[in-house]
Amino acid sequence: MAGSRRGRGRPRVREAHAGRYASHETAPLTGVILDSDIIIEVLRGRADVIESVYALEASATPTYCTPISVAEVYAGIRPHEGQVTRDFFEARGEVVLDADTGRRAGVYLARYAQSHGVEIADALIAAAATTSDLWLWTLNRKHYPMDDIQFFEPAKSNTP
Repeated sequence: MAGSRRGRGRPRVREAHAGRYASHETAPLTGVILDSDIIIEVLRGRADVIESVYALEASATPTYCTPISVAEVYAGIRPHEGQVTRDFFEARGEVVLDADTGRRAGVYLARYAQSHGVEIADALIAAAATTSDLWLWTLNRKHYPMDDIQFFEPAKSNTP
């Protein structure tokens, strides 16, 4: 006796709320991708961000940058800032963008571009973090509504 096939063609999927019900396990902190806003704050000399980068690297956690962030930073530097900017990027690892990263970014764009305004640069940075199993440090979490990103939060300093 054959049962009804009604409803079997499409599985019912309920998306989990990104903030409270993420279904993935917390991955170990093996490295952190610095978003463009973090890099800019370091280069501008923001003491609390610089202190947090030093503390992160002192804990033997490597930091990385993406080619997207490199492009965004270089688009806004002044000629006298070139050397310090080069030195900053050379002191960090570089995340290579490949076809897997591109595919994941495309999935993010298809899912979040209209509903959340995610743009290609942020989709690529998010995809670089998730395909590389790295955490993302950003000051603009609203640019990253994806529920599979691990975000880095620096420890709060006790100094006033």
